[in-house]
Amino acid sequence: MTPSLLNVTPELSASVAAKTAAAHALLADIAGRWSPAAFANSLGAEDMVLTDLIVKAGLPIEIFSLDTGRLPLETYDLMAAVDRHYGLKLKIYFPQSESVEAVVRNHGINAFYDSVELRKACCHARKVEPLQRALAGKRAWITGLRAQQAATRTALAVQEYDAGNGLEKFNPLADWSEKEVWTYIKQNGVPYNALHDKFYPSIGCAPCTRAVTPGEDIRSGRWWWESPESKECGLHVKK
Repeated sequence: MTPSLLNVTPELSASVAAKTAAAHALLADIAGRWSPAAFANSLGAEDMVLTDLIVKAGLPIEIFSLDTGRLPLETYDLMAAVDRHYGLKLKIYFPQSESVEAVVRNHGINAFYDSVELRKACCHARKVEPLQRALAGKRAWITGLRAQQAATRTALAVQEYDAGNGLEKFNPLADWSEKEVWTYIKQNGVPYNALHDKFYPSIGCAPCTRAVTPGEDIRSGRWWWESPESKECGLHVKK
């Protein structure tokens, strides 16, 4: 799904308008009641919707991204586009070099293909630990998760307590559909990752992301060698 393939009906526009107002109200409430709050921007389509909402409203919510060291070129291009479009320099967190070196030295550069355990070890070093540093001292964090994205997210709530990180977690787009996300992007001229136009609906690290065919589940291009029930990197696993 991309703007060029989207047919925006009056009903879709009305739905997006209502959900946009609700998301804006929630973000303003978070900024007022849960400061300091931060938005973890993974630079997917949903995250660009939230970036647009936060920046345009001038909300005092920190926006950060995790650079795993293995992101696609198109994701770095989008980071630069965010700076140009919004005048926003994302706060970037990198993995601890010692942790990544240990995983690679002990298991190999592409060990994540060998087992779920080794893939999660790579995700922990490159994503989970940097996220923990990014959230240190925060009272709440905001994500672009949607309930329709994956089998692991069907019971997603708008607000939940993240026991692993010890703070409130908000998912303002939890009940948005993929079409609603892209309608917002199209109507508001929001920049997005060029890989979406090449049938990459969900984008992570380059070695763990591939294009999908029409009709495939939108998360089928992530860790495609694993079963759907294991397709989380550790950032959003409940304890």
